[in-house]
Amino acid sequence: MFHIITILGPTATGKTTLACRLAALLQGEIISADSRQVYRGMDLGTGKDLADFEVDGQHIPYHLIDIVDPGYEFNVFEFQQHVSRALEKIEQNGRLPVLCGGSGLYLDAVLRGYDMQRVPENKTLRSSFELLTLEALVRKLKTYGPVHNTTDITDRNRLIKAIEIAEYRKEHPISDFQMPKISSVNFGLHFERNEARELITQRLKQRLEAGLVDEVKNLLSNGLEPEQLKFYGLEYKYVTQFVTGEIAYEEMFDLLNIAIHQFAKRQMTWFRRMENNGVRIHWINGNISMEEKLTTILNLLPKT
Repeated sequence: MFHIITILGPTATGKTTLACRLAALLQGEIISADSRQVYRGMDLGTGKDLADFEVDGQHIPYHLIDIVDPGYEFNVFEFQQHVSRALEKIEQNGRLPVLCGGSGLYLDAVLRGYDMQRVPENKTLRSSFELLTLEALVRKLKTYGPVHNTTDITDRNRLIKAIEIAEYRKEHPISDFQMPKISSVNFGLHFERNEARELITQRLKQRLEAGLVDEVKNLLSNGLEPEQLKFYGLEYKYVTQFVTGEIAYEEMFDLLNIAIHQFAKRQMTWFRRMENNGVRIHWINGNISMEEKLTTILNLLPKT
């Protein structure tokens, strides 16, 4: 069994900064639990904040950041495999794993050890869906059981992939990979709603000022199609629409700002669901000082 610490929370709450400070104190290494930080060149839009990994002259090692190229469809099963390998490496280094991120599905897949499988592409199945409407595909997916990831029913490609996975698991119930057992002490950062909204808007302005539009232009110039970038949602969806002339800058900012606020609410829904399923989260007020946050965490860790 691997013993880890998890730092989670909605977007713009300062998770990475806290996790890196904690890792510096405890000789830890960061494992990113972010579904988009795995992509190279997608930096500002995913909030990699790589400067946070330098703490008082100490470099904090990290895992699952910049491991695949944009355009590749990274999935939860691959995430579990990478986490498993990272845990083994960190243990060999004699250091402490610190899981950090806001992607509820990815966090839950590790903390509750989802039983998943590698699913090959089923071209016959996919071709049979070509003429079906989105609504018909949603009805098809629901025949396999409850839908756990709501984004699967809003994007056609994700929806077809979800059906493909469900169909494969029906025919192949035995998993070819087992997530190792995890014992984690989990901490979540939270702010009151109005404060959270202000933090999101402020960070969006900072990312745009830092060159988010140029980042999207660079990704497009390197061969990604607009639809591929839009697939990643949020910043990449709306900034791509602006870059390609579909919407004006002001509309892009307003739509994106609203979308990120809605995303933060969905993140909290995920975390509450995790708690309902037995994942204990110690919530920390995001307004207290860094020293107070670290002290709170240290006081709640098991004494060895």
